[in-house]
Amino acid sequence: MRIRQLTIEPLCRFCIEVEDVTAATVVDHRRAHKGSEDLFFDPDNLQSLCAPCHDRIKREMERGKYVIRFDTSGWPI
Repeated sequence: MRIRQLTIEPLCRFCIEVEDVTAATVVDHRRAHKGSEDLFFDPDNLQSLCAPCHDRIKREMERGKYVIRFDTSGWPI
């Protein structure tokens, strides 16, 4: 599943949103599966992220924090 996802979506989804081109290295579950095999193996529940976005931004979002992100010119999105 990891190889398939990174082949389909080779760039970080969060970076693309701020107009930055970064290779994705982590396959993330958009909705936490919490042990659900249906969500774990659902290809529509996957997204490609770079390690910094996964480790920083996604983690804060999962903790319920509002994350302000900025585009490449420094404006919030």
